[in-house]
Amino acid sequence: MAIISSKSSPEPQPPKKGDSPVEVTAPQPGAAPESLVREPQKSATQEKTPPAAPVEDGLRPQKLADYIGQKSLKEVLDIAIRAAQSRKEPLDHLLLYGPPGLGKTTMALILAQEMQVDCKITTAPALERPRDIAGLLVNLKPGDILFIDEIHRLPRVTEEILYPAMEDSRLDITIGKGQGARTRSIPLHPFTLVGATTRVGALTSPLRDRFGLIQRLRFYEVDELTQIVQRTAQVLDTPIQADGAEEIARRSRGTPRIANRLLKRVRDYVEVKQSGRIDEAIAAEALELFNVDPCGLDWTDRRLLSVMIENFNGGPVGLDTMAAATGEDAQTIEEVYEPYLMQLGYLQRTPRGRIVTRAACHHLGYEESVVPDFRSEQQLSIM
Repeated sequence: MAIISSKSSPEPQPPKKGDSPVEVTAPQPGAAPESLVREPQKSATQEKTPPAAPVEDGLRPQKLADYIGQKSLKEVLDIAIRAAQSRKEPLDHLLLYGPPGLGKTTMALILAQEMQVDCKITTAPALERPRDIAGLLVNLKPGDILFIDEIHRLPRVTEEILYPAMEDSRLDITIGKGQGARTRSIPLHPFTLVGATTRVGALTSPLRDRFGLIQRLRFYEVDELTQIVQRTAQVLDTPIQADGAEEIARRSRGTPRIANRLLKRVRDYVEVKQSGRIDEAIAAEALELFNVDPCGLDWTDRRLLSVMIENFNGGPVGLDTMAAATGEDAQTIEEVYEPYLMQLGYLQRTPRGRIVTRAACHHLGYEESVVPDFRSEQQLSIM
């Protein structure tokens, strides 16, 4: 299986301003519709020296059976794969949504491997002009998978080009301008569009409704992350014990990407300190050095909570006030730090502002005399 990425293929010569991967020109007399779209020729340098795959690519599982976690999602996709293979048809279009780092790109690559087709990877911001998406669509082979990351950021014009491509395997191109403009339709091979987004509500209804499968990726449990850490350690040839993998998994915020990142930091610590195999004590010692506590909170998370407790008596505190008091950007606080604190039950959002809970105060080690009074919590829960 070949994996082709439209955003990672380097060109030996930088393109001039206004150039694009696909050119759309008027047809010559007697020419087939496919001649409307052509790609620039590849240089000899690019063909002779293909980029080497990084070692980290081995961290991604290659088969659905090797994918750890997301049990319900795997069952749904396994049925879809078997049904499509029995009918000798491509998979239906799939939309994957959920927080970042849960394996949406990995799932798209696994689908291509299971269906024995190629997977072209791109991002929505890279598809600024219609010719960008046209160049990808006309080069898809039957059954290929086109993966678009952050699909909610697609430009409106590019999104409308996808409508006939997804439904009728057709690419509509407008030739000319003004009164002489006319539309030509280019037939496309049936393909599968896999879209990934962290904000499914930002997708327009016409695009969202054209996906046959819409699946959400959930956060991982500690036992699932433990298996992921052990597998990653095996790929990286890093000796680790079960309790050490569990300690890393416990601090990973339910996200495989964070688990792999923490494992690499612990590996660096062990190699420098020459501590041998990674066990629970060594993993805890290393992660404390990197300011990651047993609940996965980092220095910024703890500072947000401590400032609210010490300076504002636990809240309620407005978002802009928190940003000014901590020196963090308000959008960063709202989108990066608050979601996990709310999942742990350490922070509450109310109409009057943010409030720290007793659980957060006890986790940070504040004495009972310092813990603020939360008599209004019952009233706020009713609201």
